[in-house]
Amino acid sequence: MSIAGGMDLAIERGTSIGCEAIQIFLKNANQWCGRNISGTEARRFQSARGALPVFAHSSYLINLGVPSPRSVSALVDEIRRADLLGVPFIVLHPGAHLGTGEATGLASVARNLDTVFAATPSSSVHIALETTAGQGSCLGHRFEHLAAIIQSSHHPNRLAVCVDTCHLFAAGYDIRTRRSYEVVMRQLDGLSVVAFHLNDSKKPLGSRVDRHEHIGKGFLGLGAFRCVLQDARWHGLPMVLETPKGKDTREDVENLKVLRALL
Repeated sequence: MSIAGGMDLAIERGTSIGCEAIQIFLKNANQWCGRNISGTEARRFQSARGALPVFAHSSYLINLGVPSPRSVSALVDEIRRADLLGVPFIVLHPGAHLGTGEATGLASVARNLDTVFAATPSSSVHIALETTAGQGSCLGHRFEHLAAIIQSSHHPNRLAVCVDTCHLFAAGYDIRTRRSYEVVMRQLDGLSVVAFHLNDSKKPLGSRVDRHEHIGKGFLGLGAFRCVLQDARWHGLPMVLETPKGKDTREDVENLKVLRALL
């Protein structure tokens, strides 16, 4: 949900259409710096949120796959913003190695995260590494990537995983049938999953292209979402839509309706 006009308005927009969980950005996702969040705005946000699960997504500019003091500073700032709002975790794309190779890139992500955590020792905010589609040199399109980052970190207790259904499919993980879904999900054993992004895919299996589609209108189809929503392992986890939307919330309302029918 958009934070335009104030952080608390994202809650108002979501609850107006019956959202049971909401994802926000902590500032403009395509800018390094954002306006300050006042104490008054933070209190309005927390009051509006109540018990509603709300988590954040990091800026798209952040890339921890290479040495990047600017990216580290930006993520430290986002953690401080999340602390102010009482947001428990931030979803983060691990980053891209930009030609240095996967092993070097994964080591860079772990080192940069350790620097971020060392700069925010009193924070309770976690980073949820998102499964990615694997475009270009992007990291995180294999479960092994996420496991390697967490295992290499000196602060594994502050790391978790966010599963994106479109990205899984684009990366080559087939979750369209009950049998193939179970094979994929068994590979997640040992990783702490804290949230899902429920998105269909405009591109076919293994395309390595990140293009979200409305639920049931893409190559994933309804079967994949039925598997996720009926899986007792994920009951109680926040799940959010990142499907295409216009200026109103009509598309969100329709996608929520389709998903809830699968329960």
